Order: sequence, then C-alpha cells, then structure tokens
Amino acid sequence: MSTDVTDKSPAAAPPGKGGGAAGGGLLQLVLDGLRRNMRQYGMLLALGLIVAVFAVWTDGDLLLPRNVSNLVLQNSYVLVLAIGMMLVIIAGHIDLSVGSLTAFVGAFAAVLTVEHQVPWPVAVVLCLAAGGLAGAAQGFFIAYLGIPSFIVTLAGMLIFRGFTEILLQGQTLGPFPDGLQKIGNGFLPEAGPHTNYHNITLLLGLALIVFVVVQEFRDRGRQQEFSLEVVPRNIFLLKLVAIVAAILVVTMLLASYKGAPIVLLILGALVVGYGYVMRNSVFGRHIYAIGGNLPAAKLSGVKDKKVTFFVFLNMGALAALAGLAIAARLNAASPKAGLNYELEAIASAFIGGASMSGGVGTVLGAIIGGLVLGVLNNGMNLLSVGTDWQQVIKGFALLAAVGFDVWNKRKSGS
Repeated sequence: MSTDVTDKSPAAAPPGKGGGAAGGGLLQLVLDGLRRNMRQYGMLLALGLIVAVFAVWTDGDLLLPRNVSNLVLQNSYVLVLAIGMMLVIIAGHIDLSVGSLTAFVGAFAAVLTVEHQVPWPVAVVLCLAAGGLAGAAQGFFIAYLGIPSFIVTLAGMLIFRGFTEILLQGQTLGPFPDGLQKIGNGFLPEAGPHTNYHNITLLLGLALIVFVVVQEFRDRGRQQEFSLEVVPRNIFLLKLVAIVAAILVVTMLLASYKGAPIVLLILGALVVGYGYVMRNSVFGRHIYAIGGNLPAAKLSGVKDKKVTFFVFLNMGALAALAGLAIAARLNAASPKAGLNYELEAIASAFIGGASMSGGVGTVLGAIIGGLVLGVLNNGMNLLSVGTDWQQVIKGFALLAAVGFDVWNKRKSGS
C-alpha cells in the first residue's frame, strides 16, 4: 500500500520554524490543494455561495421546506437531461433534440392514457421505449453514417417538434391518471410512529450519508493503492464534512414538509447508477476515451461507433423520462412543452465542468450545474426579477463557467 503522495506533515517544515509557520504551511497546503482541484470543487463552492447569497436576499425564503421541495420538483427534468447530456458531451458530441423529444414523449403519453385509456404503467414503458428508439435512430446516423451530431440532432429537434404538433393537433391534452401524476408530483408515503418529521425520508438521508462516506473512503483507498495522486487529507475530510452537512440539511428540510419527492428517488438512482458506470465500468472509460482522443481510442481497440450509438440511445431514454416527469407535473401535454430544455441541459453540463473538447466531466458535476441554474431561477423568482433579466444573468453564468474552464486548462498547460 503506497502512501498519500500529496499529504505532507507539518514536521516536514524547514527547521527553526515555529508553530505559526507550521500553521501557515498547513493553510498553504490547503490552498494549493484547492487550486489543483479547482475544476472539481469550483462549481460546488459556487453553488454554496449562490445558495447563501439568495438565502440572505430572500430573508430565508429560499431554504423554507416547501420551497426546497418545489426546487426539486421544478428542476427534475433539467437534472435528468443534464445526466444524459453530460455523457454526450464527454463523448465529444452534442444533442439539440432533447427538448423536442421530451415534448413528443409527453404528447405520446397523453394520447395513450387520455385518448386510448392505456394503463399508465404500460404507457410509461412504451414512452421510454419510444425515447430510446428515437435516440438510437439519431445515434445510427451519427455513429455509422458519420453525419455530425449537430446536424442530426438539429434535424431531430424539428422532426420531434413536428410530430408533437401532429399528435396533439395544436391543443393541450390532459389530465393524466393519478399514478402517472405521482411521478412528477408525488411524495413518499408516511410510515412509522408519529413525529414532526417524515420518518422514511430521515432513514433514506441517513442511509445516503453512510453510503457517501463509505464510497469516498473506498475511492480514496483505491487511488492510493494504485499510487495515484489524491487530494490532501485535510481537504478530503473538509469535503466529506461539507457533503454530509449538505445531505443532512436537505434531508431535514424535506422531512419537515411532505417528505422526499418520488422524482428525487429516481434522480438519486440515476446519479448512483450512472456515476458507477462512468467511474468503474469499461463502457464509461470508453466514453471518456473517444471524447478525449478518438484516434488513440481506436488504436486501443475501443469500438467508438458502438459506444456513440449507445450514448445517444441512452440520451433518448433519459429525454423520455424527463418528458414523462414534466408532463406529469403539469398534468397535461402541450405542443409548446420542452422549449429551450436542450439549452438548459447543455448549460448544466458545461457549468458542471464538462469541456468543449470532450473527454472531461462527471455525473455529479452535471447535477451541480443543474442545481446552479435551478437555484438561480428560483431565487430570482422569489425576488420578482423579470424573465428578461433572468435570461441575461443565466447567460453570464454560462459564459463565466466556460471561461473558467478555458482559463483553468491554459493555466494547467502552462
């Protein structure tokens, strides 16, 4: 077992220096570690700062239990899309069709359940299959016919928007069955003794804390075992405390209202599942490989066409899931649904640390980027900021995030 190559002991300080110098050396070590891992922690720190600022500006309304619950429900579709979009961008592509595809799937679900009385579980399966099929069709054109993803998905954006108009005939269609509505608006049922908090949510929060702590120590141990560079121990513990505190606060806020929304459990499963795939599976490593250096990946035996095909198939399925969530929340399918969703998903991925050149990004980063946009939207709505200025502010946020990425890469290269 190798030692932590980045940890340094105060005893290693130059002789003759006192305790103050040791403390200064520790502070410098922490600052150096933060600078080396700025891509990883920069947006997380920015999210915390944005939450703190809006909490003060709104006199605490941002962190009210009801508002935190609404924040999750309102941004669930963006977070689902951001996960899939992050994989697409890591692979070196882009998908402009996801907004129109979410609208098409919502319309398809409405036609099945409202007009044809198809049981909602069957409708959900059919909608997910339709989304996967749409993504697979685009993936075939991109991977096997060599048409650029920008062109293929731009065409898909127009095609799916047109099919949405055809299905709905220009009108809003609803309402959905109660079971389907719960995907976008439902909460976990109450169980156990009567308390002031939602018991199941508390248990889930505690289980998540244990899982995160064990996973962080396991990942750190694996990196040390293979003599990989890890962050200093003090920064690692500080990050762990911050994560646990954040999970605990969100858990208590949700448990003091109606409990955890069902869509939050779906999101949690997606984050854990896709995070594992991207970190530990061969398929995940191949996605990073073809986005980072396609010629080298081909020479290494990576089946780049197959990987690209499944990345877009996956994006289509996640777009279908997002379409079901937003349609269920609105309790109706609309021809104008999904407008600019693709831009929000792309912005979430880039704000969360994705690189324009591909090969860089994490699932957790996509979630952080989506939350940054969500908190900005929610906070500005609470402050009654007009939609015109909201667009301006979000545009500057995206520009700042991408500019920071470019600056960070140039600094690392120098």
